[in-house]
Amino acid sequence: MDKERIEKAVREILFAIGENPEREGLRETPRRVAEAMEELLKGYELKEDDFTVFQNQSQETVILRDIPFFSLCEHHLLPFIGKAHIAYIPQGKIAGVSKLVRVVDKYAHRLQVQERLTEEITNELWEKVQPKGLLVLLEAEHLCMTLRGVRSPGSLVVTLGVRGIYEEQESLRNAVLSLLGR
Repeated sequence: MDKERIEKAVREILFAIGENPEREGLRETPRRVAEAMEELLKGYELKEDDFTVFQNQSQETVILRDIPFFSLCEHHLLPFIGKAHIAYIPQGKIAGVSKLVRVVDKYAHRLQVQERLTEEITNELWEKVQPKGLLVLLEAEHLCMTLRGVRSPGSLVVTLGVRGIYEEQESLRNAVLSLLGR
């Protein structure tokens, strides 16, 4: 990430809106914004993680709920903030739960749309865990809808990625969605 270019761009934005980037309260703003962008978009820098799986013959559903995430909407550069929920039925191996969180984190910390974020998380987990079934549910409030445009605070966008047995068997999918309170 080119923090110097980001700082220059932020200075230009400040000029463009009629502000003085040299005024006391704004003097450090370009640097702060560049540092914030580096942190908010760290997903581009994350390397392929050593995805830990353990041999296990359990075939019972595993659910990890309420994984907090935030991302930046690629259309407005405003955050969307929410929770991810992951459910899967193992097929000879289980995933380290911290790895599930890291997959969410890796893709969330990029310029995103929620639909693609759901698909990327679902695809990687399907490939790495190779479960019988996988369900990824994301729900988020998009500040581009809350702060501007239609101004609809509290509205949640819900996206769902489904693979394997959860895709094929509606009763299993509905049971998991019920456990998630959806």
